[in-house]
Amino acid sequence: MLLAFVPAAWAQTEGAMRQEGLVTMVTGSGPVVQLVLYVLVLFSVWSWGIIFYKLRQVRVARRQSARFIEIFWDTKNLTTIHTASQELKQSPVAQVFRAGYQELVRSTRAKRQSNPGETALTTELGGIENVERAMKRARNQEITRLERALTFLATTASATPFIGLFGTVWGIMNAFRGLSVTQSSSIQAVAPGIAEALVATATGLIAAIPAVIAYNHFARQIRVLSGEMENFSSEFLNIAERHFLK
Repeated sequence: MLLAFVPAAWAQTEGAMRQEGLVTMVTGSGPVVQLVLYVLVLFSVWSWGIIFYKLRQVRVARRQSARFIEIFWDTKNLTTIHTASQELKQSPVAQVFRAGYQELVRSTRAKRQSNPGETALTTELGGIENVERAMKRARNQEITRLERALTFLATTASATPFIGLFGTVWGIMNAFRGLSVTQSSSIQAVAPGIAEALVATATGLIAAIPAVIAYNHFARQIRVLSGEMENFSSEFLNIAERHFLK
């Protein structure tokens, strides 16, 4: 029993010593390196907050868009579809439909008022072109909304390794400067300072790697949603042209 307890206690003690050594390296570093570490931690915390927010946003957008497309093809009445789309506010495809539907209704009313005997849209009034422009504008707005905060992830992915490298270079410079005023010129004299400086590079990589992975993931998801919006716009314009321009 005692022999089994000794390795476990030794492992726990060794882990505590490693943790204490890491804390000592951080707290024992110079003010510039500490400032770099604080900046990197701030970048990391903020980017993780964005990652969790965008995960939820993209997941809800894809789920609601799939639901809306199902409603659109199962329901033949545009008014009913428009009513259902109002409940799917996080769906980019639904917002594109609403923009096209509202412009289609507006153009139809304008045509009826100008020619009471006619009920169809005509290309002379630019009806279908107005609908296309409205849907394109809505698609651009939804892409902008989905891409919001991705710039910070890209900045974190590209900038934090260099910020960490700056902290490392600065720390190594201080370590060698300290070596010049000491009597010992062995590696043991500069090893602690170099180890403290390398913590900045490691922290920069810790902040950058999740940011670049998340950015690539969200960029791909937004491309998929953009393709869905573009495909739906084409289908809706075809339907509007067949029913209102024949």
